[in-house]
Amino acid sequence: MTSIRAPRILGAVFAAAVLFCTACEKSKTPDWNTPAAELPTSSEATGSPPPPQPLAAQAGLPENSRSAKTGHAESSAPATPSNTGLRFVTYNVQNWLTMDRYVERKSIKGAPKPESEKQDVVRMLVRHSPDIIGLCEVGTAADLADLQERLKTAGLNLPHTHFTGGSDPVRHLGLLSRFPILSTAKPSETSYQLDGQTFAINRGILDATLEVRGKSYRFLGVHLKSKRDVEQGDQEAMRLHESRLLRRHVDSILKENPNARLVVYGDFNDTRASPSLKTITGNYSDPTYLTAIPAKDSRQMAWTHYWEFQDIYSRIDYIMVTRALKKDVDFPAAKIIDDEEWNKASDHRPVLAIFK
Repeated sequence: MTSIRAPRILGAVFAAAVLFCTACEKSKTPDWNTPAAELPTSSEATGSPPPPQPLAAQAGLPENSRSAKTGHAESSAPATPSNTGLRFVTYNVQNWLTMDRYVERKSIKGAPKPESEKQDVVRMLVRHSPDIIGLCEVGTAADLADLQERLKTAGLNLPHTHFTGGSDPVRHLGLLSRFPILSTAKPSETSYQLDGQTFAINRGILDATLEVRGKSYRFLGVHLKSKRDVEQGDQEAMRLHESRLLRRHVDSILKENPNARLVVYGDFNDTRASPSLKTITGNYSDPTYLTAIPAKDSRQMAWTHYWEFQDIYSRIDYIMVTRALKKDVDFPAAKIIDDEEWNKASDHRPVLAIFK
């Protein structure tokens, strides 16, 4: 009887192994060993975000904000702040703003990000104790202040902020920092031509300089055009144009200071072999090349975003550095945060980099 059942058992084990490997491959992206859009979920809007509009139809760009002091609070076990090095997280917090949403099979007008999702965002961030957080999909300066105050109450005090955006009136970029922000800037070029129309970069470029323990860091944050199709133009072409604007801004900084220690981060809405990403990183042999810090989660997976409607896992969130800063990157310590709350907090996973 043993000789009859053994092949069946071995066959079942082999089939299970094949299914497991197949499932893993679905969520895996290639190793970083060579140079080199989303539909609503249960808590998203019932409608799509406003598409990019020609400049003639825009009412103006948001102003920068250096501080924010209002919000709500919650408790969570605080992490111990790092006294050496610099811990930086880039995170798309998925619509930390007021909007029409579809929650628990109900359409709700003018609803904030659900409380449970906010708490999950805070718990994850506090657990990993970043010194600086680069945020995407923040609504208003008050929304940024809300997150800032929640983090403070939970034990992560990041008193210095910067808030900015582009032509999108709804979604903005934010920076929270343990260290003072010395200066902020805006790119000299913020618009492009496409099919005879002029468009502004949709979410802008956040540009903030900090000094941390005697070392200078200049952070450039972006949230590029999503893969959603829009009537105004080809979404891939729009993203490529936005990538060129970012690259020109990087080049202008490096032309003035070839040793600038730049951290270019955010939601790039594209994969590493795409034309837009190659435009941003530049030529590998060029002194101005940007190195994308490789990072993986606890299961050695490299994806940062799950598009539920298409059942697609992708690496579209990155932290890149200039050659002058590369030597200070603690490459083995970089990781994609895959705490159990991640998919309840956002459709993105945070990426952590540590600088020595």
